[in-house]
Amino acid sequence: MEEEVGGEEYLFKVVLIGDSAVGKSNLLSRFARNEFDPNNKATIGVEFLTQELEIDGKMVKAQIWDTAGQERFRAVTSAYYRGAVGALIVYDISRKTTFESVERWLDELTTHCETTVARMLVGNKCDLEDIRDVSVEDGKSLAEEEGLFFMETSALNATNVQTAFEMVIREIYNNVSRKVLNSDSYKAELSVNRVSLVKNGADSRKGRMNLSCCAG
Repeated sequence: MEEEVGGEEYLFKVVLIGDSAVGKSNLLSRFARNEFDPNNKATIGVEFLTQELEIDGKMVKAQIWDTAGQERFRAVTSAYYRGAVGALIVYDISRKTTFESVERWLDELTTHCETTVARMLVGNKCDLEDIRDVSVEDGKSLAEEEGLFFMETSALNATNVQTAFEMVIREIYNNVSRKVLNSDSYKAELSVNRVSLVKNGADSRKGRMNLSCCAG
């Protein structure tokens, strides 16, 4: 199959998943805007930001989606995962319960993503070493067991944030470049999911989808 002609770029959808208050929104704002909000409240609905990187001389756009982890937002799950080719599964190193939830998030990812997904386990808030509740070894062990990349980060002081996102995006790019995912059927699926090759000059967009929740 012919390689992409010059003047085209990639657009990949990456999702942030994990329990509420593990720092997903601050990881995204640190990566996309180099900002950190200590008073950041739980995300309501879904937000995505688009970030551009250059890999091997090609422009790659990562559309990174963030949503709240609370159970009452599970109704957005199917649409949230649709078309994702990368995922960061985030836990808080100071709260073991968030680490114990990782298996459930991985199961959900597998259930809703039919394509190969570049996955990274992220132990966030590594600046809270004095109240650490999950060891680095436990994080590495789970990542090895599940076949995930692994990294500890701090959205507060920016430790490893850029590296974590870029590793996932590069792995997606490598998957496509190796043609592991680049069959005609995969390209058709990407097109359907609107995570397709787009012409150079397409707008980098920031979007927000607010979803109302009703008690029921």
